[in-house]
Amino acid sequence: MSKFDKHYTNGEITIYWQPDKCKHSGNCVRGLPAVFNYAKHPWIEMNGVPSAEIIEAVNRCPSGALSWFENKK
Repeated sequence: MSKFDKHYTNGEITIYWQPDKCKHSGNCVRGLPAVFNYAKHPWIEMNGVPSAEIIEAVNRCPSGALSWFENKK
């Protein structure tokens, strides 16, 4: 784990982003621009989008820079 790794959550799931692994394919941004937007800070905003859609987008990350886990209840 790098000190640059980031976590983003909507309460149900958490996205883990490892920028040193990112190949900037853009799959996340093109696939779900309501969540992934390089022009915003933070660039991942999960509110208002169903967790299932976010999971699908994260699972399409070819580099493995994005991953997710379900938060404990």
